Amino acid sequence: MPNIQQQKKRVLIASRQRNENLHYRSTIKTLTKRLETAVADGDADVIAAEHLALVRLIDKAASNGAIHKNTAGRKKAQAARLVAAPVA
Repeated sequence: MPNIQQQKKRVLIASRQRNENLHYRSTIKTLTKRLETAVADGDADVIAAEHLALVRLIDKAASNGAIHKNTAGRKKAQAARLVAAPVA
């Protein structure tokens, strides 16, 4: 445990940032699963809404530094392929 006041503050800040990053990553996974479910159901309006929500959150996470920009691009491309794929 740190003894210096500024180190104590940095521990709290790092913890808060870690929780925010975990929140982004977890929500991205949840929205991806919701998009997969919407694609399986085949409702175009729901698919478009879920895809938009996912892409917006991925962009926000990348701009805040929660995920790397290449990771964001990869996840957005995977979502686009999922939306564009014909339902089997």
